[in-house]
Amino acid sequence: MPLSDTKIRALKPRHRKYLEADEKGLSIEVTPTGAKRWLFRFRLHGKRPEVALGLYPDVPLKRARELRDEARTYVAEGIDPRDIKRARKESALESSRNSFATVSEEWYTAKMAHLSSSSKDRAALALERDLKPYLGKRPISEITPPEVLRCLRRIESRGTLETAHRVKRVASQVFRFAVATGRADRDPTTDLSGALTPTKKKHLAAITDPVEVGRLLTAIDGYQGTPVVRMALKLSPLLFCRPGELRKLEWQEINWKTRQIEIPGKKMKTAHPHIIPLAEQSLNLLRDIEPLTGRGPYVFPSARGRSRPLSDNGVRTALRSLGYDNDTMTAHGFRAMARTLLDEVLGFRVDYIEHQLAHEVKDTLGRAYNRTKHLPQRAAMMQKWADYLDNLREQTKAGNVITARFGTQ
Repeated sequence: MPLSDTKIRALKPRHRKYLEADEKGLSIEVTPTGAKRWLFRFRLHGKRPEVALGLYPDVPLKRARELRDEARTYVAEGIDPRDIKRARKESALESSRNSFATVSEEWYTAKMAHLSSSSKDRAALALERDLKPYLGKRPISEITPPEVLRCLRRIESRGTLETAHRVKRVASQVFRFAVATGRADRDPTTDLSGALTPTKKKHLAAITDPVEVGRLLTAIDGYQGTPVVRMALKLSPLLFCRPGELRKLEWQEINWKTRQIEIPGKKMKTAHPHIIPLAEQSLNLLRDIEPLTGRGPYVFPSARGRSRPLSDNGVRTALRSLGYDNDTMTAHGFRAMARTLLDEVLGFRVDYIEHQLAHEVKDTLGRAYNRTKHLPQRAAMMQKWADYLDNLREQTKAGNVITARFGTQ
């Protein structure tokens, strides 16, 4: 008599496993633990093997009969259903090894390890939030441009256009890695050129007029916040490194003997080590704060504890308290300030400035950034820059700022 769901649910475990037959070779096996497994027994080439069709109730009675009928069709054609099952399992494993999720994890390990923590964090977020939930299980060779575009459209719908473009770049790098490792034939993102809403280039606000720079420096001198934030604010125009590089600065990175800051590549956006020559004014400020924070790892520790760096809102909030909003001056704006005035007023060579900004600079032979390139000239430039800022500050106090060029170097 054929099985029913009521009868199957009523089957109880015994000391030994046993079978209850359905029909046409289908049975359900009940184990001593109470597990119930579907089996299909068939005759092929003079033998009576069996093939498992799944566990009940994951595979309900109706589905078990469908699988049995499919297996019976293979047997009628002289094909062993177990061979089909093994082939499907191997195919699934192969698809898993070549899925977008697997390839993206390999790419991340191989290509992102040497980059800065901020770059790694952005790539990880793009994968985990915006790509893998939708493409992760798909064989990477089968992913089409429209599938990728749907992921990017979801990001655009959040109003984050720049993020959509960044995620597209991450996806492209994963696909190109798949091509290089033989898991895909092409990068489908190349077909999406022009598909995303263009982003407007947003320049971070910066003060570049010498008169206003002098006023800003005077305002900074009057800042009444915590000593840590006050010192970070004072060093921002002198060092003009990226805000993250400043707030995460560690005492071990200051070489007092050579009078320079030596930041390891793992903390840099470009992943290259960077040197910041210290003018006398910068050295004095660091000496002033050393008694306050020198026992911890960070020059500018968080108020929540020495083991954490200053919040990324520290300098920004200080500027706001001085009356400089996001449309007037930002923490990152000190870099644009230095870039403009070192070139247009102090007349330093652009390559000196670009190296000091830790930008990717290549020489005529195509060689990339070298942290020690033009180091003596950069040290002289940093001292001249600090002196120039002192001059602007004093002239502001005197009410007589001179904005003429100071001669070429």
